[in-house]
Amino acid sequence: MSEEALLPANGRQQHSAENDATAENDSAYSWYYENFAIAAGPLAGLLAYFIFLTDQDHVQQGSQKLAAMFAILLWICVWWMTEAVPIAITALLPLFLFPLLQISTADAVAKAYMNDTISLFLGSFILALAVQKYNCHKRLALKTLLVFGGEKMDPRTLLLGFCAGPAFVSMFMSNTAVAVMMIPMAVGVVQKVQNSPLDAPSDPSVEASRNPKHQKSPSDEESGYREIESGETSSQFANKALSKYSKGVVLAVGYAVGVGGMTTLTGTGPNLVFSGIFRSLFPKAEPVTYTQWLMFGFPLGVFFLLLLWFILCVMYCPTAAVPVVSASLSRSTIQKEYDSLGAMDSAEKTVVSLFTVLAFLWMTRATNGDVPGWGSYFHGYADDGTVSILMAMFLFILPFRGQKLMNWADCKKLPWDIVLVLGGGFALADGIRQSGLSEWIAAHLDFLHSIPFLLITPSVAVIVAIVTEFTSNNATATIFLPLLAEVSLNLNIHPLFLMVTATLASSFSFMLPIATPPNAVAYTAGKLRMTDLAIPGFLLKCTGIFLLSVLMPTLGNVVFNLDEKFPN
Repeated sequence: MSEEALLPANGRQQHSAENDATAENDSAYSWYYENFAIAAGPLAGLLAYFIFLTDQDHVQQGSQKLAAMFAILLWICVWWMTEAVPIAITALLPLFLFPLLQISTADAVAKAYMNDTISLFLGSFILALAVQKYNCHKRLALKTLLVFGGEKMDPRTLLLGFCAGPAFVSMFMSNTAVAVMMIPMAVGVVQKVQNSPLDAPSDPSVEASRNPKHQKSPSDEESGYREIESGETSSQFANKALSKYSKGVVLAVGYAVGVGGMTTLTGTGPNLVFSGIFRSLFPKAEPVTYTQWLMFGFPLGVFFLLLLWFILCVMYCPTAAVPVVSASLSRSTIQKEYDSLGAMDSAEKTVVSLFTVLAFLWMTRATNGDVPGWGSYFHGYADDGTVSILMAMFLFILPFRGQKLMNWADCKKLPWDIVLVLGGGFALADGIRQSGLSEWIAAHLDFLHSIPFLLITPSVAVIVAIVTEFTSNNATATIFLPLLAEVSLNLNIHPLFLMVTATLASSFSFMLPIATPPNAVAYTAGKLRMTDLAIPGFLLKCTGIFLLSVLMPTLGNVVFNLDEKFPN
């Protein structure tokens, strides 16, 4: 019986009235905040417009278009940061503001919402939906856990499996989709671990590890288990160890999908934003190919993943906890889950084959050596988006059990909001360039000239990595990339040097639940505290900035040919 039911009638009425009043106050606060944020966007833009025009230089130059673009950019930033209006709807603002303020024609701005980059996203995500529909991702993830866990289910190698499996899948699928699919599975494994018997007799090594009196290694104390008091029972110690490990498992999946998405050109939104903006700003330059990005992103991802694993092991699975967690893990649980999938049917094999062919075509369309890619036979007419749509089309043609592999009802699950955000980002980038705003901002960032060359990458990475915690990854990339392209030209360095850095740093959103959907899913499903995300997230952010600072001037210089003359 609830506490409310135990109250007398007048008490229940008073309790109910208090709850109603609290809910009403929360609703009123939410209403005022939402409407204030809605009004703040255009008001901030209008204020910026008039302040901008008070500068005598701009009045003489007649730069009303530049001032209007600055106002629109500020308006969109306010709405994206507060989410007072859905992010996808905010992305539609350029469709009517650009023509009305004479920044771009209606036809030109509309074309930004459907280009090759967006067709690349649509095709690959339709294939990802097929992977989800036929449980290919689940089979791969469970098999990864069985391989990494081994016969004795070592908790540390199993934790590596929880990092590696989702990271690999997210190389080809949306990070959010992978997180939504994988985190519940991780939580299921965690719940079975936490529900396992802890008071049963165990071997001496396990009992010794559970008893704090037998802890002799100072490294164990440094691993986050100092709070275990000498009088604590083995059962209490085991419960704490399993609780910590459970959090580590959920965080492993939540963080790993972000790391995996960085490694491929189609793995995450900022990478696609980069691809579209770079083509738009430098149409005569050779675009960054899928293979090029993979050659840089994959080593970065491997180093990042190993450091993620190390951080999680230190924080959530120290030496003292290994025997305890190992005794509670059950290989049979994961094996039973894997066996329930049965043998691969023709649908799974077809989907995996199409994905494999697509990845091969992406990697061989253009090459940097003497051997031309298949794209050269089409004289630049075919692109990555071309084969992405082609492979997706086969899903609606090939039969399976009297039906087609995919139908239009399946496509209703497509993240159309991301399509609009990508389109809005490309339109915004075009407007920033056409209005001259990028040149104006770049001219006011002349302090970067005084920074040593090797400090440029960490400086840009730090700024972008901070902003991306409070703004969506796609929005962060959309705002920074056109500006940094112009800054790089002013600094006389290759635009890719700053643009690739900012693109990857846009994905360093590890600290807050609001920073990215996978963080929110992990935070909710894993019942985490804010500090559970903030502390390892901060360490990961620093790790990413360090890796970028080292790899961009070295490996990036070779992969992206940064020593060559930059494009006009």
